[in-house]
Amino acid sequence: MSDDLRPLWDFDDLDATERLFEVRLESEPDEGVRAEILTQLARVAGLRGDFDTGERLLREAEALAAASPRARMRVELERGRLRRSSGNSAAALPFFVKAYEQAIAQDEHFIAADAAHMAALAAEHEDRHRWTERGIEVAESGTEEARYWLGPLLNNLGWDLYETNEYEQALSAFERALAHREETPEDGQAVAIARYAAAKAKQALNRHDEAASQLRLAIEWTVAEGQPDGWFHEALAESSATLGRDDEARDNARIALSLLPEADPSFAGDASRIGRLRKLAEA
Repeated sequence: MSDDLRPLWDFDDLDATERLFEVRLESEPDEGVRAEILTQLARVAGLRGDFDTGERLLREAEALAAASPRARMRVELERGRLRRSSGNSAAALPFFVKAYEQAIAQDEHFIAADAAHMAALAAEHEDRHRWTERGIEVAESGTEEARYWLGPLLNNLGWDLYETNEYEQALSAFERALAHREETPEDGQAVAIARYAAAKAKQALNRHDEAASQLRLAIEWTVAEGQPDGWFHEALAESSATLGRDDEARDNARIALSLLPEADPSFAGDASRIGRLRKLAEA
């Protein structure tokens, strides 16, 4: 079943998203659909950090959801998201698991893949891979709409593997994610981020020429869109330095130094990272 609520989301403008859902709620006569809309309003509240309002909206949704399996699984999913957003991943996980099980039973592939994705984020490390693989399986074998989740799931799998120094496997996941993202080139930001991830794995494998090529393409998009990204420039500075392209390394290090203090809260406290970029910027 298609998800006609998904197009109403704009994660960069929660106020506009909230207004669209409220307008839809006012005109919707079906109780089950009204319950689904309320779950999305609860998600908006959770993203704002207003967890009490989110829970109140979910209780309202629950009261309307008795005859709608889809609304009930959305209640479980969004209740889990509220718990995780409030910092309690352990409490969130059972809700994601229940949402996943309900969605699988109803062949709701998009919601099942979403729930598996969230379960992976909430699970302990040893279970993350299992939930990610479940989500990938659902996304690959389910509806075309469910294929959306391949990008986030493969990206998460890649970073999990990267963090355990399994760079070849990480690169495989990142390249699969990139191939999927390139199926929808209009989402240029997602494609650029996928290029960056693949480039990071290639850097770890000492394939700096290939990494630099991917990073230049990612940066090309950010320049065209007026959305500079300090992480992209930082990574290209490293590969360029390794390849002996000192001018390119210097230019990108300087750009990274100008962008990262505002973009990355951890940057200011990372003396070794700052020192490395300054060294490249002065080379």
